[in-house]
Amino acid sequence: MKTVLITGGSTGIGAGIVKEFSKAGYSVIFTYKNHKNEAELLAKEYGARAFFCDITKMEDINTLKEKANCVDIVINNAGISDIKMCSLINEDDWDNIVNTNLKGAFFISKAFIQGMINKSFGRIIFIGSMWGISGASCEVHYSAAKAGLTGLTKSLAKELGPSGITVNLIAPGIIDTEMNKNIDPSVLNELVSSCPVSRLGKPEDIANLALFLASDNSSFITGTVIPVDGGYTI
Repeated sequence: MKTVLITGGSTGIGAGIVKEFSKAGYSVIFTYKNHKNEAELLAKEYGARAFFCDITKMEDINTLKEKANCVDIVINNAGISDIKMCSLINEDDWDNIVNTNLKGAFFISKAFIQGMINKSFGRIIFIGSMWGISGASCEVHYSAAKAGLTGLTKSLAKELGPSGITVNLIAPGIIDTEMNKNIDPSVLNELVSSCPVSRLGKPEDIANLALFLASDNSSFITGTVIPVDGGYTI
């Protein structure tokens, strides 16, 4: 049985990934930061293990590494968003977004890479965003951090490929999660109407691709950025 670590697994896309990997027979570990109750309920229902971890803090990552021990697959899902005009973005805003969405994703991955190398097997999956591909107005810092994951994905794929580790990025479109509940309905309707499949995505849409990329069937796929956005970025 392979072990998967999912960051930010208590709600939204992360919770969807936890559910699908649990149902597929994986040993599931996931992290949470702000949703302890949701994490505990999810862990109990699906037989997973939940750990608190602020991925912007190295001490938390080191503690997680000690608790999680041997991990075969890392899915870097934890992330935050912030809608703000570029003229209003201050240094703290920038650092909060970049430290969580980019820096944290790298150091979580780094913590488990050596264990993968020792086994000559590993899967690292980053959850990016279609805004990392096309850019989003009023989300400059978010788009930049998600775009940074593309460079991270491709660089790690080249470095780790000889060790039997694949590295890929899933770029979701607008997914029906709590994070997007605050989007103005008129803006949301416009986004949906601009999407060729004319609907919001579901967490399972992301989870199903993650399952494939984690499997042996994807062993010749690495360094890719795969949009799951209903065709929005065509």
